[in-house]
Amino acid sequence: MAATAKFISWNAFWAFSQAVRYRSRFVHDRNVNGFLRAATASAAGRVVMIETGKALWRAQVGHDLDPREQDGVEYDEPVPFSAERMRPLSYAAQEGRVNPRGIPCFYAATNKETAVSEVRPWLGALVSVAQLTPKKPLRLVNCSEGHESKFDLYLEEPDPEIREQAVWRAIGRAFSEPVSPDPGVAEYAPTQVLAEHFKRRGYDGVFYKSNLGSGYNIAAFEIDSLEVIDVRLYPVRAVRYEIGDIQNSYVVKRRKLEA
Repeated sequence: MAATAKFISWNAFWAFSQAVRYRSRFVHDRNVNGFLRAATASAAGRVVMIETGKALWRAQVGHDLDPREQDGVEYDEPVPFSAERMRPLSYAAQEGRVNPRGIPCFYAATNKETAVSEVRPWLGALVSVAQLTPKKPLRLVNCSEGHESKFDLYLEEPDPEIREQAVWRAIGRAFSEPVSPDPGVAEYAPTQVLAEHFKRRGYDGVFYKSNLGSGYNIAAFEIDSLEVIDVRLYPVRAVRYEIGDIQNSYVVKRRKLEA
């Protein structure tokens, strides 16, 4: 990889995304290869270290049941999932933002509220939450930029440094934003392909902003790189949604209603 590889455009991530979503997923043309070379070269200056002893969190909706007896009455008490259940399955990985189906990685968050938000529980649900820590220092590519902005727009190509920043903001938005549930749309393809190239370059995973919680997410490529310290069971007391400003509308009947 040439250390001097540069992004050819501030909009290079968009072009890369279109190519791997709609044209060719596994065999890449010159432009896609050029983008991946530039991204992996630039990633060397965008590293986040997660040291051993750092608390991380992983949540799963649900719980186990522990048979109990009191005053001659038998009942099942909800208890957290086992430590093994809180780890990714090595043989049955679902598709994720970083991993394709069948190739697992270990998703975690920097605080437990974000971990719970990421599994989208319903009001009243019981959620098993594992506290984790790395077995060794994790060297992650920082893909957390850009989540606070919707897009960049330049009428002319900016200087290479500004171009690079714009591309990484686009990458950050791609890792953070919710995706379409439509199975016919390969929304995860760009981040999966990019993450796979980071993995090939020896990085331990990626670090990106959660769009559902206040913290950050990590995705560790090796599922044995994190160990479970404890598992706790939490009830979901509130689920909050907030709508933004009107983006578009139309009128069917003109009628004033009381609020």
